[in-house]
Amino acid sequence: MRTHGTLIKWNDERGFGFVTLSQSHEEVFVHISAFPRDGVRPRIGEIISFEVRTAPDGRRRAEAVERPSGRKASERHRAPVRARRRNSIGSLLAGAAVLGLGFVGYNSFVSRQDPFTSPSASPEVETTGQSFSCDGRTHCSQMTSCAEARYFLKHCPGTQMDGNGDGEPCEQQWCN
Repeated sequence: MRTHGTLIKWNDERGFGFVTLSQSHEEVFVHISAFPRDGVRPRIGEIISFEVRTAPDGRRRAEAVERPSGRKASERHRAPVRARRRNSIGSLLAGAAVLGLGFVGYNSFVSRQDPFTSPSASPEVETTGQSFSCDGRTHCSQMTSCAEARYFLKHCPGTQMDGNGDGEPCEQQWCN
């Protein structure tokens, strides 16, 4: 049967002491091995809960000591492990979600095509040793050759170089 008492004497060097029972004020022997292995040393004046058992030599002793925190030693040690496991799984899932969102965002950013600012929207073409790229020019007077005018008409938006709509740019200046 479990009872309560107060630790009145304790020899830390030898690992034992005495506790008085709250009902009868009888002194009962208690060994360090009866305390929970929670890293907390027994303290004089500490109120504890325990079972009184008779040793083989006939003396009574306190066994299975518990502190008034309400949780058994086994529960104290298991709860943090479960909490750490939950926390690490949660951290792993949160990290995966952040990586996934980052990947989707990056792909969205890369695939977005703005013809005026995106270099991927204006591919460079090399013709006769020259390379062209869309740089905002739209009129024949801004071109330097027929090949450049053809490139701009085919690849660049907003050009105004094909007045008659036949697909041949700058017919009066460059492409006769």
